[in-house]
Amino acid sequence: MGFLDKIFGGSAPEEKNENKVEPKFYTLDDVKLLDEVDAISQTKPVVLFKHSTRCSISRFALKRFDAEFNYDENKIDWYLLDLLNHRDISNEMAHRYNVQHQSPQIIVVRNGKAVFTSTHDGIDAHDLKQFL
Repeated sequence: MGFLDKIFGGSAPEEKNENKVEPKFYTLDDVKLLDEVDAISQTKPVVLFKHSTRCSISRFALKRFDAEFNYDENKIDWYLLDLLNHRDISNEMAHRYNVQHQSPQIIVVRNGKAVFTSTHDGIDAHDLKQFL
């Protein structure tokens, strides 16, 4: 059972897909981790996913993103932010990366700068190919 299936209660048996690379999720739960994000982004892109746990639109976007995300962790990292518990981190992201707060939202960071952002139903893991 996948990480998000545990959260959202997936009921279908897990399918074997040899082309699917299991992503490694990082939890963004400390504002100091943004310094780590900036350092990592010097060598590979980092996706920041802002998620509101009380919002059905956000839940749907995250579930779809997780199903589509099949990138090797050696090529791209992604961090998940629980927006309701860590609004301070979201505020720092808006300031640091010069992006307007949205939820749900993904921000792609390269070389310590936001190079892409998408929100709501525009969030699509396939858009990340351009950064690899």
